[in-house]
Amino acid sequence: MERIAPTAPGKADLRKQLLTARRALDAATRAAWDHAIGEQVIAWWRAARPAALGVYWPLRDEPDLRTAYVALEALGARLLLPVVVEKHAALAFADWRVGEAMVKDAMGVAVPADLRLQADYPPALLVPCLGFNAQGYRLGYGGGFYDRTLARAPRPETLGIAYGCLEVRFDGDAHDVALDRIVTEIGGV
Repeated sequence: MERIAPTAPGKADLRKQLLTARRALDAATRAAWDHAIGEQVIAWWRAARPAALGVYWPLRDEPDLRTAYVALEALGARLLLPVVVEKHAALAFADWRVGEAMVKDAMGVAVPADLRLQADYPPALLVPCLGFNAQGYRLGYGGGFYDRTLARAPRPETLGIAYGCLEVRFDGDAHDVALDRIVTEIGGV
């Protein structure tokens, strides 16, 4: 699939274009790309061995790494899921084990039914990207949750997770925080 060439000046319009493009990916392509991304995340984890890894539950056709999460847990990774505790605040993180009961929060995001919020942030974090640019900035859904989370200290090591065809040109805003690395099906950027 070709990369998106933005036709509209605003981020809101760019988000719509990216969502449409991501939604148009066929299931077989998406599954193959998810596997390739997951393998890279597992290889990165084996080398880095962070004490905990913030992961995400896939929404709106985001790369689905749940198979990789199973492998990571089997390797001994401690996994945490993000939780929205306030609308205009940084994310909190809850301890999570693969296979445990999940419920949807007020925003429709899956969280552990037994919500075990952690006092500390994970030292490493997978960040889903709707789109991204060559400078490592991500385009999300516009809520600012990850930007507020990454503005806190200590800042975790960040791996943006995206499909390579969703790399676009856009300018980062003053509040945007560049990610350390973007992982796509074709490698790290």
